[in-house]
Amino acid sequence: MAATPLDSAWEWLITNFSEFQLATVVTFVLHESVFFLSGFPSLLFERFGLFAKYKIQKKSNAPAYQNRCVMRLILYHVCVNLPVMIFSYPAFKFMGLRSSLPLPHWTVIVSQVLFYFILEDFIFYWGHRALHTKWLYKHVHSVHHEYATPFGLTSEYAHPAEILFLGFATVVGPALTGPHLFTLWLWMVLRVLETVEAHSGYHFPWSPSNFLPLYGGSDFHDYHHRVLYTKSGNYASTFVYMDWLFGTDKGYRKTKAMEGEEGKHL
Repeated sequence: MAATPLDSAWEWLITNFSEFQLATVVTFVLHESVFFLSGFPSLLFERFGLFAKYKIQKKSNAPAYQNRCVMRLILYHVCVNLPVMIFSYPAFKFMGLRSSLPLPHWTVIVSQVLFYFILEDFIFYWGHRALHTKWLYKHVHSVHHEYATPFGLTSEYAHPAEILFLGFATVVGPALTGPHLFTLWLWMVLRVLETVEAHSGYHFPWSPSNFLPLYGGSDFHDYHHRVLYTKSGNYASTFVYMDWLFGTDKGYRKTKAMEGEEGKHL
C-alpha cells in the first residue's frame, strides 16, 4: 500500500528527531505556534476596534495591559510548561505513548480525542469550581481573572499553580489511553483552539457555538469573566451540560433571557 503524504511527513519527523525531542521540544513549539497564531487576532481586533459589532463586552483592555499579558505568558510557558513537558515524558512513555508508524486509524483518533474532551471537561469543571472557593480564588485563580474582559491569549494567563492544577485535566485522558503522539498533538491543537475561542471576547456568526450542540464557546465563557467570582458559574471548559446538570449556569441563562426580552422591545 502506497504511503500517504501524511505518512511520509511523519516518517521524516521520526527519522530526523528522537521521540524525546518530538514529545517535548517539538510539542512545545507546536503549542506555542498554534496558541499565539490563534490568540493574537482577537488582541488586534480589540486594539484597533475591528469587528466591534461582534465584541461581547464594550470595554477594552489598554495596550499596555495586553502587552503585560503577552510577556508573562512567554515567561510562564518557558519556565513552567516546557519543564513540565520534559519531566513528564517518562510518565507518558510508561503509559504507552508511541510515535512509530503506522499512524492510528482515523476511528481510533476520533474516539480518543472525543474521550479526552469529555473527560477533560468533567475534571476541569470540578477543578475550576474549586478554584472559585474563597481561599483558592484569592491566592491562585484571581490571577486569571485579572482580565475581566478576556481576549484569546488570556486563556492561558494563570498562576503557575493553576497551570499545573488544571493542566492535569488536559493530560489525564492521554495518560490513561497511552496515545500515539500524532493523536496527542491533534488533541493539544484542538484544545488550544477551543480555549482561545472561548476567551476571544467575540461572538461571530461563524462561532462554533452557533453550530455545535452543547458547545459553550465565547459567549458562555465571557459571562464567567465579567461577573463577580462568587456568582459567575459557567465553570466547564468546553461543553454546557455540566453547568446545566449542577445548576451553575442559572445566572447566565437568566441574563440571556433578559437580553432576549430587551431585544424584542427594541
